[in-house]
Amino acid sequence: MSAEYFQTWLNCAGAKPRLKVDGVAGPKTRSAIIETFRNTDAPAVTPAQIRQVAERLGGNTAQMRAVTAVEAPRGGWDATGLLACLYERHYLWKRIKIKVPLLSDPTPGGYTMDADSDGLNDSWEKVADAACLYGPDKAFECASWGKFQIMGAWWKRLGYRSVLDFVWKLSRDESAHYEAFARYIERFGLTLAFRNISGEPDACRDFARMYNGGGYTRYAYHEKIAAAYRRLT
Repeated sequence: MSAEYFQTWLNCAGAKPRLKVDGVAGPKTRSAIIETFRNTDAPAVTPAQIRQVAERLGGNTAQMRAVTAVEAPRGGWDATGLLACLYERHYLWKRIKIKVPLLSDPTPGGYTMDADSDGLNDSWEKVADAACLYGPDKAFECASWGKFQIMGAWWKRLGYRSVLDFVWKLSRDESAHYEAFARYIERFGLTLAFRNISGEPDACRDFARMYNGGGYTRYAYHEKIAAAYRRLT
């Protein structure tokens, strides 16, 4: 995606002030990337919508709420209205194969929340900087997004038109987070594991492992999901 197209996209999405479409990804474009996705009035998901997602996956509301309690305890937005975001520098490394301070490194890590004390989530600042330098497609693919922290890199597999379409939908409405979660469960083969969730930790192992990776036992995700399920039933 060219810088001109991205500036036009930001303008159409409500960038204020409107950007001059000149292909120069400078400070104004960087600021617009962050502010255009800010939303302090996103509609909350309803109990009926949560039930619909659970039933779509062949499960029940208690299973959906147990997973949410463990995997999404911080919600979908921060206190300033910015969509939950965690920038992963090793994803950009895979795309450009160049070390760039804060932005690109073969080793995962470097996570900070507000190291420069400017009130902005550092991950959003990294996304904006990477978008200005290497284009929005690469940048937005290199972060996990929303309530369930789903990587932008999965946008195509999850059936979105683009990574911007994926992140934009999440930024508008909490129910979009549950839709993305449902697609992830369906497309990555976690449906049976989701249906098996119960108050028994062993029954939650498959889901915990498939959703969090092989290190799930380090944080006892299977035990936490089972405990949450017991509380909810």
